[in-house]
Amino acid sequence: MSKTAAKTMFQEADRLKAIPPYATAQLEVLRLQAEAKGIQVIDLGIGSPDLPTPAPVVEAGVEALRNPANHGYPTFKGKKAFREAIARWYSRHYGVELDPETEILPLIGSKEGLAKLALAFINPGDKTIVPQPAYPVHTRGTVLAGGEVVEVPCLPHHDFLPDWNTVHPDDAEAAKLLFFNFPSNPTAAVAPRSFYEDTLDFAKRHDIMLVHDLAYSEIAFDGFRPTSLLEIPGAKDIGIEFHTMSKTYSMAGWRCGFVVGNAKMIQALYRIKTNMDYGVPNHVQDAAIAALDLPQSYIDEVVEVYRERRDVMVEGLNSLGWNVEKPKASMYVWAPVPKGYAAYDWVAEVIDRAGVVFTPGTGFGAMGEGYFRVSLVRPVETLKLVIERLREAGIRYQD
Repeated sequence: MSKTAAKTMFQEADRLKAIPPYATAQLEVLRLQAEAKGIQVIDLGIGSPDLPTPAPVVEAGVEALRNPANHGYPTFKGKKAFREAIARWYSRHYGVELDPETEILPLIGSKEGLAKLALAFINPGDKTIVPQPAYPVHTRGTVLAGGEVVEVPCLPHHDFLPDWNTVHPDDAEAAKLLFFNFPSNPTAAVAPRSFYEDTLDFAKRHDIMLVHDLAYSEIAFDGFRPTSLLEIPGAKDIGIEFHTMSKTYSMAGWRCGFVVGNAKMIQALYRIKTNMDYGVPNHVQDAAIAALDLPQSYIDEVVEVYRERRDVMVEGLNSLGWNVEKPKASMYVWAPVPKGYAAYDWVAEVIDRAGVVFTPGTGFGAMGEGYFRVSLVRPVETLKLVIERLREAGIRYQD
């Protein structure tokens, strides 16, 4: 027998062992168990918009499918027409001018690009700074690349914003990337322009590349307007920004997004992608062009839908003892679990007793303990039913 250690079939790589199960996968198990008991479940867990993709976008996609020119592999850089549409969209919304040839890259959804970016820059042992709690992919890419995540807590007394002064100087000097996301998933926190200025200053002082996830750029309420990192003078020198077609344009199933900003960072991600995928299907890009060219009135209508849902959910929770402020942006409500419960245990109990699925805060990292996230992905009448189910099940908030 060989003196070398015997290999074991189906043994997972260490990098896979380093990441926990995905929160929505765990919720799926609980949901199926409830349905097996005959419970009609209302799922407010995953943030998948229930609104249909706009008709002009669907029509553009169908027409593109009928065009044989779209049936082959897409180009790695994406269609020039799509990149130009993205540049127009950024100029119109933020006053930011982008070079479609070097500063824009289409993605198979922003999650794909966020995960692969770490592979382009992180070596084993390298550090990435990530505010917590966070959308899981902001940390998972670094872990899969063998890097180390430096967690910066986002605490309620600081409006769920990170304080860069709490980062140890050694970690700040060692870090290569800093991921952040405002409006936030999961906390729905928003950041003022001054926060972006401070973040840029911190990153430049420590030679850190900035990565801003702007997935909820247009879903904002009560006059609030989210800031693009690239609006800040000098941000493009060291930063990029990710955007998705999934949320504002209800194209989650189409799998399309894009990244814009620093040309060197985008080129590095492009090199990774050329070795791992073939890019966004041509017909999806044509549909995305139609979406980006929709009038502002469409976005206003979507925002009004989510605003009404936000109001119903927050007012409903508050009638049951919570004291939740109405978020200024995103499609989520972030609320504390009742005293005496761990987040996962409370969510599991709510599913069993009321047939309602929320996401435990721990699905977004250990610092999400004590909270749960509500996704506003059902009509107002359904959200009212959720509140009534909680009430009938005797589920209330107790501090």
